[in-house]
Amino acid sequence: MNKPNIVVMGVAGCGKSSLGQALSEALGATFIEGDSFHPPENIARMAAGIPLTDDDRAGWLTRLAERLADGRSHGECMVLACSALKRRYRDKLREGDPGLLFVHLSGTPQLIAERMAERSAHFMPQSLIESQFGDLEALQTDELAVVCDIQQSLETIRDRVAERLGRDSDVHAA
Repeated sequence: MNKPNIVVMGVAGCGKSSLGQALSEALGATFIEGDSFHPPENIARMAAGIPLTDDDRAGWLTRLAERLADGRSHGECMVLACSALKRRYRDKLREGDPGLLFVHLSGTPQLIAERMAERSAHFMPQSLIESQFGDLEALQTDELAVVCDIQQSLETIRDRVAERLGRDSDVHAA
């Protein structure tokens, strides 16, 4: 069985892009930065400290699902960095690729706030941390997933995910 394509998910500031890039290099996969699929209006709202609504995210998620479907149809190995905070968002992404593996980068609001304070080149302000955690819905037992504590190093998390992919194709919450 082919290895699943991966969505690195979690709240803003958890390290989705960093892990996504590291995994794509380790796996020889295409890295897809989910933020680059947001329309300018969404970026402006977030930059202004306004949380996105489900309606704001709908077109963005549709574009990501289409990108996943296109890559899947061509046999492309992909790693997508995308918040995927709610079950319905993950379901939408699975419309593009039903076998997705979700790698949830989990951390405390305090740790996320510290990380966000250290970054300067991102549109998402710290003021949206609370709304991100408010929207976050736990992965369900029927979702193909690995949960990783972001207190571990990027290399440790990358290696753990790669090991799980190498060990079996039945990867479940850990």
